[in-house]
Amino acid sequence: MSDAALPATVADVPTPCLLVDIDKVKRNCQRMTDTARNMGVQLRPHVKTHKTIEGADICTAGTRRKIVVSTLNEAEFFAANGYDDILYGFPISKEKIPRCQRLANQLSEFHILYDSAEAMQWVQDAPLNPGKQWSVILKIDTGYGRAGVVWDSDDVITVAKAAVDTDNVRFHGIYTHCGSSYDCTGVEELKTFGTTNTDRLITVRDKLKSAGIACETVGTGSTPSCSKPADNMAALTEFHPGNYIFYDYEHVRIGACTLDDVAVRVATRVISHKPSKKQLVTNSGFTSMSQDGLKQVGDEFCVIQDHPNLRLVEMSQEHGKIRPATGDIDFTDYPLGSLLFLYPYHACSTAYNHPFYYVHSGEKIVGVWRPTRGW
Repeated sequence: MSDAALPATVADVPTPCLLVDIDKVKRNCQRMTDTARNMGVQLRPHVKTHKTIEGADICTAGTRRKIVVSTLNEAEFFAANGYDDILYGFPISKEKIPRCQRLANQLSEFHILYDSAEAMQWVQDAPLNPGKQWSVILKIDTGYGRAGVVWDSDDVITVAKAAVDTDNVRFHGIYTHCGSSYDCTGVEELKTFGTTNTDRLITVRDKLKSAGIACETVGTGSTPSCSKPADNMAALTEFHPGNYIFYDYEHVRIGACTLDDVAVRVATRVISHKPSKKQLVTNSGFTSMSQDGLKQVGDEFCVIQDHPNLRLVEMSQEHGKIRPATGDIDFTDYPLGSLLFLYPYHACSTAYNHPFYYVHSGEKIVGVWRPTRGW
């Protein structure tokens, strides 16, 4: 889509679509940059939320260095657009090694995550160009229970040594995704969580140091914990948050941000009235909103701008069903074709449903961002 074909204002957009408030994006990114700088920690933004060059340029202040990706498609996309020092923030699997080889040979810095000695055998069997070494980071599970070596397990030393003892590998350090921060509510819980998470990661660092294994990088990432960081997080070397560029209603509920910080909305239009059910029908189903959050928190999973009594309570593929939380609904307030703006519960999964994003400043549409897609 050329700029000439852009709708003039937010009121003119085709629906459903994802709207990105560029002024809020810039404010969110500057705040996170300042937080990391004030704590003496390197910010390495995760780009999986938006998957765009434009968003990453804002997050990295135009340096095009030091990002985290969740897919090799993202890594290849950003590398092709001049980005370097990229961390593939997903435990390496054997079939991904050839693509990682190409990236490691192409970039000055490309880092992979691993959490098993077996993975180091795959890496050892995949030599790089002369003068190149694999840069590997050990993924640690500090309590989230997803991937990674459990932080207080004896396997930490064994798996770290598997990399240290591999000739074509440089052991770069340790990293944890502290996803359990999403179970917190309020700033104090987030800070308490951040303190515990950091203590566990530092324990791993010190255990490795005692075994003669140095950690150049000690990183952690989640938008809630990095938005409201605990004091001891200054002992880390890197922050890896991602969702903060947009935020969403989940982060509002957690206490990581305010509703005014949420930079994305889904624009939708009323397409039908159902008085017998006190229900509006819109053209934003789960293909534009994502159902992530609906089961977790029910009809509190998103907010409808300027309509605090309305709730999105159900979705099918292309239809959304909106009802009042209390009382009746005056359908004359919502004529067919009228616009509503939904703040998503989870910006990452919502954004992934959209082939492009309309970017606006105030009410004026100022551009389009096109995310990469695939794995």
